[in-house]
Amino acid sequence: MEHILDKDVERVLFSEEQLRQRVAEIAAEIDRDYAGKEPLLVSVLRGSFVFMADLVRQIHLPCTVDFMAVSSYGSGTSSSGQVKIVKDLSEQIEGKDVIVIEDILDSGNTLSYLLQILQARKPASVRLCTLLDKPSRRTKPVQLHYAGFSIPDYFVVGYGLDYDERYRNLPYIGVLKPCVYEGK
Repeated sequence: MEHILDKDVERVLFSEEQLRQRVAEIAAEIDRDYAGKEPLLVSVLRGSFVFMADLVRQIHLPCTVDFMAVSSYGSGTSSSGQVKIVKDLSEQIEGKDVIVIEDILDSGNTLSYLLQILQARKPASVRLCTLLDKPSRRTKPVQLHYAGFSIPDYFVVGYGLDYDERYRNLPYIGVLKPCVYEGK
């Protein structure tokens, strides 16, 4: 069934099947790397909630989940450089193996800040897992451990990613037509 939001998408970058397959591959890597451990997966809301839900269902070892919300974008299409924690973790992470789950690694500003905060809480380890990596936009160095796909500098939506809080419910990742966000 066609989605009413499809009209705003220039083209599909990653289909539902491509996403399903890549998420299963990342889960297998996590299963291998954390064998005998019980990682804590931390979803950075809101963009990563779909990816996190699919990923955690594909991980076959014991794991727990928690959520953080960090703000840096507002309603624009690029990072403001201003970062604040909107929702912090519910539990302590000291001594735990933490995997931060993010939808997209763009400039690195937000994740660099977030990873510093988490490291200060003395976890056993912190690794970063992102569905999409946009290296051409990087302004801060961030060590990436698991990445779904590397993409050019496109403005993408779907599968949890939004523009102005819309398009998260598209089952694929698509390139948003520039006419949707230009002039706003």
